[in-house]
Amino acid sequence: MTSVKYKIVVEQHEDGFVAYPLGFAGCVVGQGDNADEAIADVQSAIRFHIETFGQEAFADDSPLLHAYVTETELVNAD
Repeated sequence: MTSVKYKIVVEQHEDGFVAYPLGFAGCVVGQGDNADEAIADVQSAIRFHIETFGQEAFADDSPLLHAYVTETELVNAD
């Protein structure tokens, strides 16, 4: 048995949690009432996505080394 690690983004919203992996082609999302439920749901979605699409499940061949959240501001030139 082998294991592979994936980077997962977990977002908290007013109505629950959403989780999604980085580096996948297409839409792979999990949700739940708490972070653990959302992560468990996205783990199931990742397995299904890979079983269905194989290597085409990934956006490209280069591994994602690091990810972070930041923000930017756009000013309208009115």
